[in-house]
Amino acid sequence: MEKAIPHILVVDDDREIRSRLSKFFREHGLSVSEAGNGREMLAILRRGVIDLVVLDVMMPGDDGLTLCRQLRATDSIPIILLTALMADTDRIVGLELGADDYVSKPFNPRELLARVRALIRRSSMAMHRPRNNTPPVYRFADWQLDINKRTLKSPDGALVVLTSSEFDLLVVFLENPQRALKREQLLEALHGLASSQFDRSIDVHVSRLRRKIEPDAQNPTFIKTIRHEGYFFTAACELERSHEGR
Repeated sequence: MEKAIPHILVVDDDREIRSRLSKFFREHGLSVSEAGNGREMLAILRRGVIDLVVLDVMMPGDDGLTLCRQLRATDSIPIILLTALMADTDRIVGLELGADDYVSKPFNPRELLARVRALIRRSSMAMHRPRNNTPPVYRFADWQLDINKRTLKSPDGALVVLTSSEFDLLVVFLENPQRALKREQLLEALHGLASSQFDRSIDVHVSRLRRKIEPDAQNPTFIKTIRHEGYFFTAACELERSHEGR
């Protein structure tokens, strides 16, 4: 079966930037749609399958942060924010609203392409998945993470929506239970060795994940902070094999 071409949606009110990015992405084997505002973005998302959204922050009307929050309320599609804002606080706001990654203008198109490809790859398979015919299901403290379906079920059976980054971060923890992980290790697992992602991003993703799996996110029991080092996942983890397709 022929592999599907990833479809990217570029949302930016600057037509020249949209055109240049679209041309660059197409030259590197991606399918691209363009939107100049939130209304056009939502219309395109309703029409077909989009694998990732590249979303500019500084737009008239509903800005990128507003659109990110709206989109994340109903969808786990990967989102990369583009912005001319340089302060860490501005970046953190974007990540808190559910963005998976953040690129500051001016940017190198090849770096953006690398991040796009990394996010698409992560959204289709978990990091370091065991190489066999039956993707694993992880269980911890009555929670269940299905790698094949990319779903997380709470102890009472409710589905918990995770962003692509939250999902892959949880996979890294479950593959390394009861083991101290440095922030640099987590950054490498999520973004690769070439990532220039600032250190605080991991803390934001961990904070969001805690709010979804911890009984009390202010006093976490699963994901413990190791001061000045990183994080420690305390729960024992069991790995099963998915029976889907048998």
